[in-house]
Amino acid sequence: MENEAGPEQARPSGPTPRDAWLADRFEVVRPHLRTVAYGMLGSRTDAEDAIQETWLRVSRNEHQDIRDLRAWLTTVVGRICLDMLRARRLRREDYPGTWLPEPIVRPADADAYDPEGRAVEADAIGLALLIVLETLNPAERLAFVLHDVFGMTFPEIGRVVGRSPAAARQLASRARRRVRSAPQPDADLARQRRVVDAFLSAAREGDFDALLATLDPDVSFQVDLGPVAGPGPSAVVGAEKVARQMLANAKVFLPMSRPVLVNGSPGRLVGDSDAPTGIAGFTVAGDRIVRIDVVADPAKLRDVSLDLLDDLRSQAARRATTRTDGTTPDGTPPDTTRSDAT
Repeated sequence: MENEAGPEQARPSGPTPRDAWLADRFEVVRPHLRTVAYGMLGSRTDAEDAIQETWLRVSRNEHQDIRDLRAWLTTVVGRICLDMLRARRLRREDYPGTWLPEPIVRPADADAYDPEGRAVEADAIGLALLIVLETLNPAERLAFVLHDVFGMTFPEIGRVVGRSPAAARQLASRARRRVRSAPQPDADLARQRRVVDAFLSAAREGDFDALLATLDPDVSFQVDLGPVAGPGPSAVVGAEKVARQMLANAKVFLPMSRPVLVNGSPGRLVGDSDAPTGIAGFTVAGDRIVRIDVVADPAKLRDVSLDLLDDLRSQAARRATTRTDGTTPDGTPPDTTRSDAT
């Protein structure tokens, strides 16, 4: 006598059409989720962990009634990041020296050879803002990032943090007051590059006065060596002190460096692309350099080198297939106006 199949036995054992649809839609939303998680955590590694956990939660549940999958996934990744931030605050207290976010590094001419990458850079949160976000408590950071950066409503944010819309609004307001202290980078990338070019040229030539002219009076210079190296040097603050620091090290480090984009702004990579020893990000506001942040933590640089190599290989392939009329296969002209000095 045949046994009747129960509900669980009647289900197909392999992936269903809905599973395939959900996986496809998740991949479409993944870049957005990555940017949200990076803004929340300031760590590309942690952001990928948050995205993986988001997928696991999504794939374990039925969600046919979700009207806006992008918004729903943003809520899920927001909750995961909130939990990660709360746990991380306890660990960060034991971090020796200066902690800096993991930078997003791209080739200096990525905007010419990777239009898709340029869109990602446009969404990238600058290092200066990420550093200020570290001073916020987890709920304030979530409210600010989700509302001010990604446009989520306060009722939606309230559901993430388990508070009323009015309370979520207050969280964002408190965060906004703190964030106002962060320098706002000049919007024009070419203009930023000219300032950094002038700074590097003055450092290379040992011109102290010209170096000072590129620096904000309250400029800061700090280095993250990572937890293994122990406490690093304290931040250097003030134009004259930073200028002297730069002149003391320029002859050693400048010949070893090359231009890159760091979170969408001018930067320098020190060492080889496949094994960098440092990444310097410059924040330019009001035609003056207001921050120089150097990431020299080997763990953070490891992921940077892999991503940068992938970008360089992609650009090399695009250059190799540039057509005889001087355009790339998608019809866009290669960049011939970029400065190599930055």
